[in-house]
Amino acid sequence: MRSSQVISVVVLFAVLATGLAGCKEKRDPGFQGWVEADMIFVSPDEAGRVTKLNVREGDEVKVGDHLYSVDDDLQLADLNQQKATLANAQQTYDRAASLNKTGSGTQANLDSAVSALRVAEARVATSETRMARRKGFAPVAGTIQQIYFREGEMVGAQRPVLSIMPPGNMKLRFFVPETELPKLAIGDTVRVSCDNCAADLTAKIYFIATSAEYTPPVIYSLEERNKLVYLIQARPSRPDALRVGQPIDIHLNPKTPETKTPVADKR
Repeated sequence: MRSSQVISVVVLFAVLATGLAGCKEKRDPGFQGWVEADMIFVSPDEAGRVTKLNVREGDEVKVGDHLYSVDDDLQLADLNQQKATLANAQQTYDRAASLNKTGSGTQANLDSAVSALRVAEARVATSETRMARRKGFAPVAGTIQQIYFREGEMVGAQRPVLSIMPPGNMKLRFFVPETELPKLAIGDTVRVSCDNCAADLTAKIYFIATSAEYTPPVIYSLEERNKLVYLIQARPSRPDALRVGQPIDIHLNPKTPETKTPVADKR
């Protein structure tokens, strides 16, 4: 009988300890989301063949760095033609100005020569700009995220050769149900967790959607797919610790510990 009582007490203690441990280990499950970024796409104004690529994916670039070159044969031919036209316009103007001084020419002829000269100068400037834009330079500082065309490949007009990700352009997108919306405001700090991430990652909310939508397919479960949720976007405090496309969990209380709370030894 005594043995039976001892076993009952041990079982009861084990159940209570398990329940207490479960309470201690309970934590905020968070809201599912992922990492995105607003890329900067660098592209030529006109179609051509990539002749030089100076960067690789993952390279860090500064503003003004030379990224790539596209063939400029057609643009060079056009520039030479416009320069020849400018030279002829200059000669015509010089003759008209000289004749006008001696009284042999007319003011109308001089005005026409001046107009033609100005048009020729403008066309040369345009051709020089087209030539200069056959080289792509970094408009912002950041990391080369992806290269779409490589040396020898034809790229279409205004098609990006590559994309740059500035550190400040990374964002976190997650969704919350309407019941949780009053707990959030623009400027609030939330905690970010993900697989093998640092424990101190946070983000600041900068956008809260004003209209609801159905739970996106990339994150819904069978129980959640018919629920209406609101999109929230936040800027991470340490963008270098995250990767585009990475799944994350957002916790509304940034001070909530991620690790389990140890149960005190009562022996």
